[in-house]
Amino acid sequence: MRLFSALLTLLIPLSLSAATDTPAATVQALFDAMKAHNATAARAFALPEATMVSMRNDGKAPALTPYDKFVDRIGSNTDAWLERMWNPKVLEHGAIAVVWADYDFYLNGKFHHCGIDSVSLVKTPDGWKISSIAYTAETTGCIPSPLGPPETK
Repeated sequence: MRLFSALLTLLIPLSLSAATDTPAATVQALFDAMKAHNATAARAFALPEATMVSMRNDGKAPALTPYDKFVDRIGSNTDAWLERMWNPKVLEHGAIAVVWADYDFYLNGKFHHCGIDSVSLVKTPDGWKISSIAYTAETTGCIPSPLGPPETK
């Protein structure tokens, strides 16, 4: 059992490192952590002070959320979450980057909303980390994803 624990201790940093090798990989790793309700992994992909801004298409004011609160919801929520991005555009200069991508979000296997994710990242000694996320949440006018419908289990 000690050998297994020692191996896990060695492998977890390696898997996080691979997940944060590129800005787009870091964003995808966050989506994977959301799907798995893995708050520990989601927290590791961002700076402690990271923020989120949601722009809804109902005319309401932007919703500002500390990333930590979002991560707490990832860990405590039992609904099935699936966020998928496609055609990411990555702008990178030195130690800063932005990932801009179309996305769709499914809740319990049903389409919930779509939009644009704009994720700002900074490169740290531990890899790329999310510093902020701004996104639109649109319930109408969504273009069909080129990924097709999500797989069902």
